[in-house]
Amino acid sequence: MAEFIKIYNDNPNQKAIDKVVKVLKSGGLVIFPTDTVYGLGCDITNNKALEKIAKIKGVKLEKAKFSFICNNLSHLSDYVKQIDTSTFKILKRALPGPYTFILPGSKNLPKVFKKKKTVGIRIPDNNITISLIESLGNPLVTTSIRDEDEILEYTTDPELIFEKWGKLVDIVIDGGYGDNQGSTIIDFTEGYPEVVREGKGSLDVL
Repeated sequence: MAEFIKIYNDNPNQKAIDKVVKVLKSGGLVIFPTDTVYGLGCDITNNKALEKIAKIKGVKLEKAKFSFICNNLSHLSDYVKQIDTSTFKILKRALPGPYTFILPGSKNLPKVFKKKKTVGIRIPDNNITISLIESLGNPLVTTSIRDEDEILEYTTDPELIFEKWGKLVDIVIDGGYGDNQGSTIIDFTEGYPEVVREGKGSLDVL
């Protein structure tokens, strides 16, 4: 059964963050809050953990539509082909925030994602998530945890998330109630912004 750890977003406890990072580095799976819905994630460099998430989601890893959660835009060049100035300005204006940007993937993607032509990049406005990535030293791979109830769509209560997912992951972070609206997804792979899904993020950034 997963460990249930309370971390406050306004002042994340470093000891608790370090505990979660240790689990991530050993290939563990963690459910954590973002600035939108709760996410299921792992260390981007750990193939076994990536395989576990793909299995939970019932998808093949190489075809999985996972997002990369970064703590700032400096990681972009690691995973994304060079983007033009106007695109970069939009990213800088929108992030950190409730957006997922689909960008053309570079040749430096982790081995399991080598065949992917695009990558979803997230920088959530959430201190817990940012602290995790800073302490881990590299991005997290994440997927949102949807609810089977079509009306609810997303579970917002961390205790209910723990009840439902506790046997599948190693840690569930209680960072308070989550949002029930996903991120706004904007696709830049054709060189111009195409709104794939309008979510929490305003389109005024475009």
